[in-house]
Amino acid sequence: MEITVSTDARLDVVDVTDEVAVALPDDRDGTATVFVDHTTAGVVVNEAEPRLLEDMRTFLAELVPDEGWAHDGLDGNADSHLRALLLGPSETVPVVDGELSLGRWQSILLVECDGPRERTIRVA
Repeated sequence: MEITVSTDARLDVVDVTDEVAVALPDDRDGTATVFVDHTTAGVVVNEAEPRLLEDMRTFLAELVPDEGWAHDGLDGNADSHLRALLLGPSETVPVVDGELSLGRWQSILLVECDGPRERTIRVA
């Protein structure tokens, strides 16, 4: 199943938990892999509290400077690739009776590092 997500900023965090849950078959047991097929975005499991989402954006921006990378000479987005490298492209989440088995405060988050864009997330 594919999910399309629109992001609003260069560095953005979007809660996609509900969209992933809808993509699961009702009788699914096992795991779901949530994968973003782009090299400048990542998928993580964390809390979707708005202040924490802002902290995530700030953390990534401060951890990886915007400029000064060799790849910038090609297309100016090396920082986005490096931020995504830290996050990873996927998460695996347990599924019981067709429901995501996340902890109380856990959400599935798409982290955009080179937006705004439309991103494709695959759920398998």
